[in-house]
Amino acid sequence: MNAPPDRSTRVLAVRGLTKRYGDAVVFSHVDLDVARGEFVAVVGESGVGKSTLLNCIAALDSIDAGSVRILDVDVTSLDEAAQARLRRERLGFVFQAFHVLPHLTVADNVALPLLLQRRPDAARTREVLAAVGLDGFDERLPQTLSGGQLQRVAIARALVHRPPLILADEPTGNLDPRTAERVLAVLHEQIRREGAACVLVTHSAAAAARADRVVTLTASGIRS
Repeated sequence: MNAPPDRSTRVLAVRGLTKRYGDAVVFSHVDLDVARGEFVAVVGESGVGKSTLLNCIAALDSIDAGSVRILDVDVTSLDEAAQARLRRERLGFVFQAFHVLPHLTVADNVALPLLLQRRPDAARTREVLAAVGLDGFDERLPQTLSGGQLQRVAIARALVHRPPLILADEPTGNLDPRTAERVLAVLHEQIRREGAACVLVTHSAAAAARADRVVTLTASGIRS
């Protein structure tokens, strides 16, 4: 049996995060802590900036005020090269649109984060594919897979390099309810197994119900 996640280790600390587009405030004064092994769902009205929040956490989008710390590294103070290195090493992404490369096999898609870090590990790739229920799919091409299988490929890719933080942006939005439930179960189980923290943004009440904690994003911040 796996040991329970260590919730004493804070992986993500967001403080006073504010994002504007011109004079329009998307959100402001956002504070959020996420511990190792914790699965947090962010919900809110359409257009409130949930996906933008993930992009700001990952330093893929600029911020207007506040800070983001991942394992006590102030992401917002890093230059672009250091931010890119941090994304490669410390973040895993799961997106609604899968973002798998059609010309690569399943195994090669999953192995990409390891290859970008110049530490290929075929055994680890096979291990994480088996963990998400895709044992034996190594040489398949994406176009031969179902939507649920593609999303499990995306989950395996997000976990393969053992990042401390997973960011998931509507990962079940393109799936039917039964497939979505299976994918969420795999994501939740693997986050537990790997001891990663996860921030999931979603419109889905079923997806949010899988989380340890649900917070609501508004234009004026986050409320529990």
